[in-house]
Amino acid sequence: MKFCKKYEEYMEGQCQNKKLPRVGLKKLKKILKRCRRCHQSRSLALPADANNLHESSTCSQHQCSVCDGSFFPSLLKEMSEVVGSFNKRAQRLLELHLSSGFRKYLILLKERIQGNHIALVQEGKDLVTYAIINAIAVRKILKKYDKIHYSKQGQAFKSQAQSMHIEILQSPWLCELMAFHINLRENKAKNEKALALFDGCFLIFNEGKPSLTCELFDSIKLDIDLTCSICLDTVFDSVSLTCGHIFCYICACKGASVTIVDGLQTANPKEKCPLCREEGVYEGAVHLEELNILLSRSCPEYWKERLQTERVERLRLAKEHWESQCRAFIGV
Repeated sequence: MKFCKKYEEYMEGQCQNKKLPRVGLKKLKKILKRCRRCHQSRSLALPADANNLHESSTCSQHQCSVCDGSFFPSLLKEMSEVVGSFNKRAQRLLELHLSSGFRKYLILLKERIQGNHIALVQEGKDLVTYAIINAIAVRKILKKYDKIHYSKQGQAFKSQAQSMHIEILQSPWLCELMAFHINLRENKAKNEKALALFDGCFLIFNEGKPSLTCELFDSIKLDIDLTCSICLDTVFDSVSLTCGHIFCYICACKGASVTIVDGLQTANPKEKCPLCREEGVYEGAVHLEELNILLSRSCPEYWKERLQTERVERLRLAKEHWESQCRAFIGV
């Protein structure tokens, strides 16, 4: 079965109960087909000795009025809607999993009243599948674009999408779902009724350096390094910037030139990611709570030692912050 048909069947099944945004593969292929017909008719109209020149200077080399006006704007909008929906649903799921006591009871009660209650594991599995199949759809349609145009503009668009934070595999919530899966799998030893999200997802250590790895279908593999590039140690109290890079919270605050008291939300929009140097990546930073739970379980000795040093460091930084505030207040 061709992927386009498989994708449409999957999305139709998902949309029976939920209105989920999708990548319009059929519509995008029609745009490319129309573009191809335009090129062929133009090629036939050219003299024989001009065909070679036309092939070497197709619209893909510079601009294509058909695709630039319809294809990329349409795909950009659809990718934004898909990643927005995924992030929102994943955030709600993980908040439910991490909540406790009366708050968790209220959330569950609200879900049941609305008739939308879904088991945590099944919801997580659906979210991961949704992210993967949409990532494959985008990859295939961009590959087809480059094939028709004899170009690499599709690859360039993918890089642009990553810089705009609408590449779904770049989402910090996918990293959280991977950690969520491993945490559930570890709980299975204590509770035989617990189910795993999907196979092939592991926390591995290479020469003491941890990383999250997940082998997915259609040759997609995620490998997320969990070493902070600032302190060069395993991330502690990890936070993901909107560019997708993960740092320790204190290290991220230092990179943003803010105090831990003020927090990353107060960072200047012009502050750049310490790794990729992209601006405006701190305001939407996400605390990776599930990842913190996973690392604390997997590295108990390191986590205990780091917890003690972090407490001392946080107290020092908080003291320096309030002392500076007091001096500014009295004009010293």
